[in-house]
Amino acid sequence: MSWELFFTKQAQKDAQKLKQSGLKEKAQKLLEIISENPFQTPPPFEKLVGDLFGAYSRRINIQHRLIYQIYEAEKSIKIIRMWTHYE
Repeated sequence: MSWELFFTKQAQKDAQKLKQSGLKEKAQKLLEIISENPFQTPPPFEKLVGDLFGAYSRRINIQHRLIYQIYEAEKSIKIIRMWTHYE
């Protein structure tokens, strides 16, 4: 059973940056994985702390991360960021 994905405005802007930088396919694979099972490993994920407490992160590459929040009751996932979270 698939999970529904929805994107923040920032994630939609980040998607354009990924497309321009040639990382779209890698990000797309991660989105497919989490839409099937957001807790699947590999690839590994990490629980975030601080400002993004409750969110999860997966690497797109060495610099960029896919940041998302899981809503288990609704079977949905909010994609927060898909670009660097170091800015």
